[in-house]
Amino acid sequence: QQQSGGGDVEEEVYKGGSKTLSLFSHLPQYRDPAQNTHEFSGVTLGKDTTTPESSDRLPPQVLSLGLQYADGSIRGGNARCKAMLRTFQSILQSYTPSPHTKDYRHDLDTRIIKPAFQYWTSKCRTHSVSMGNAFTFLKLAVASLPRDLPLKEVVEQLNDTIDAYIQERIIFADQVITKHACTKIGNGDVILTHAKSDVVELILLKAASKGKTFRVIVVDSRPLLEGRALVNKLVSAGIECSYILLNALSYVMMREVTKVFLGAAALMSDGSVLSRVGTGCVALMAHANKIPVLFCCETYKISSRVQLESITGNELGNPDDVVCTSTCAMDHSLDNVNNNNKAKDSVLTDWKDRPNLKLLNLLYDLTPSEYVSGIVTEVGILPPTSVAVLLREMNPQDNDSVFKSG
Repeated sequence: QQQSGGGDVEEEVYKGGSKTLSLFSHLPQYRDPAQNTHEFSGVTLGKDTTTPESSDRLPPQVLSLGLQYADGSIRGGNARCKAMLRTFQSILQSYTPSPHTKDYRHDLDTRIIKPAFQYWTSKCRTHSVSMGNAFTFLKLAVASLPRDLPLKEVVEQLNDTIDAYIQERIIFADQVITKHACTKIGNGDVILTHAKSDVVELILLKAASKGKTFRVIVVDSRPLLEGRALVNKLVSAGIECSYILLNALSYVMMREVTKVFLGAAALMSDGSVLSRVGTGCVALMAHANKIPVLFCCETYKISSRVQLESITGNELGNPDDVVCTSTCAMDHSLDNVNNNNKAKDSVLTDWKDRPNLKLLNLLYDLTPSEYVSGIVTEVGILPPTSVAVLLREMNPQDNDSVFKSG
């Protein structure tokens, strides 16, 4: 491996030369936690670590969460955001200010919040829009604390603020989204969804609990095959399901599907939607067959950015995950013996030694707003053209700060 002068971007070099695709070279390259174990123990902050006074170690909770981000143990915008906020709560319980600190706000911001977030983003995995918005919210909450507030009250107030954010912007929002979306499901409907979305899962389970009879088609794709977990939960709840891979999408879309429900990783201000790779294909196919496409997304995932394609802003996954060409889901953990066994008979096993072969594992794609029939949020079902208005209404004081994605 070769490391650039900045130290944040790695380019993998093998016998066959560089394996980084030039079209995506501007994106942070995937960092395998199994090959960078030193970054998840005893990490120090600051350039000079020769003296105890200049060395400030990251809390173990930060390192533990970073490892889970890096190896894929925690996936999904909501799960990653909640894990980040809960980790900050855990750190606050044992927070000890610097000996010469006169302002807890400055100390928390510079010693705890910023270093932890920078570590997760630069060393583990690029932060999601939901994490970026929650991070900005937490920074504003810290900056808004009274200067002379006692430490005990600082901790209590920040804990209450984080609890309220999780409850109102994620948990309660999902409940309201479920209520709105259930009104769009009728008896006899055939609902199609892609991969696994927590809020879509809640919607389908809630609709079934109300006695509605419908069928679900789960479209999945390698290498994560996340839809299998969704199928297991839906079948356990007594919902009739079908499971297909992405290459069979056109067949079922033309013959059976009546509505499409999809999850979202982020909503752009122009109404386009960033979601798990393959979602754009599903939305495009549904639009071509005049089938309504509803994206279910909390408003805290709105970004002030405008994105026109999936190249400028995206995230790269582990290229070795693509090596396995079977329909076995990859095991995302440091112990990847199972993955090696699955991939040993693949035609791509020796891809690193082939000079003319490169593998690409994109994690997200962008769905243009013209393929979106409606966006189900906690404030109602909105057309994609209303995302910018919603962004402006929710932040009249500063439209570019609170929902800035980082």
